Amino acid sequence: MQEKQIPFRIWFDNPSDYQRQTVAAFQHSFSDHPLLQLPRLQQLAESLLESGQCKFISTEATQASPFDTLNRNPDGRSIADIFARIEEPGSWISMYNVETDPEYKQFLWDALTTVRPLIDKQDPGMFNVGGFIFVSAPPSVTPFHIDRENNFWLQIRGRKQINVWNPRDRVSVSEQAVENFITQGDLAAVRFSEDVRSRSFAAEMGPGGGVYMPSTAAHTTRAETTWVTPGDGYAISIAMVFYTQKTRREANLYALNHFLRARGLNPTPPGQSAWLDAIKYPLARAFVLGRKYLRGYEPRVGM
Repeated sequence: MQEKQIPFRIWFDNPSDYQRQTVAAFQHSFSDHPLLQLPRLQQLAESLLESGQCKFISTEATQASPFDTLNRNPDGRSIADIFARIEEPGSWISMYNVETDPEYKQFLWDALTTVRPLIDKQDPGMFNVGGFIFVSAPPSVTPFHIDRENNFWLQIRGRKQINVWNPRDRVSVSEQAVENFITQGDLAAVRFSEDVRSRSFAAEMGPGGGVYMPSTAAHTTRAETTWVTPGDGYAISIAMVFYTQKTRREANLYALNHFLRARGLNPTPPGQSAWLDAIKYPLARAFVLGRKYLRGYEPRVGM
């Protein structure tokens, strides 16, 4: 009798673990997906290089380093050479916005469709689904930073330690730092301190594991060499990201708050007062659109 294959999917052992603003672990079955195997990822990287969608990082980077990526590998290696020597320490490549490839765009939508019934109950209106793929040999890190999208982060191969902070934790990341990032893409004030590590969700993730990160949840990863064996010396992770009606709403509120704070006020953060958010949102939306059509401001993606 032929064994029934498990479909590719994301799931929570307890569906109630998914809450829109809560960091939570989940499981997945994408580690054997053809689009996430090394030869296919090399093809993808070759196709994305000239458009600036392949990013690299300094071998000196730490979790506390600024989240600065490079458009060219710092040691001058080609894509082919990086993948041929991917198990050597210092090998690191990320592929941004892989949804520009039609095959990966469909893959990302299909993957998130498997968990979308849970999402839509609390956070409807998913749009701009995207993906970021990371391939690296340990020891390696992804510096502490925040993103604007909701993120299903999957470990595909190898092992990584991941720390993720509550998106409303203003000890780890200040309200002004979030506003600066949402409106201007400025991460200058988003900096890691070892003092805040204990405030995070922390886990070691292997193949089949993943973490849901709400929009603006600070996070960082590191990979050690303890799990490495001959022929198994690199890690693959993928971030499946998306915006919703609520992330758009909050981004517009952050934009208005940023404007008000620059004028000496201390505005109430999004999410603290439902009635105040309801009053402010039409003003926030008008503010963003007014700047767009009257002053040539280009709202960031997701706004």
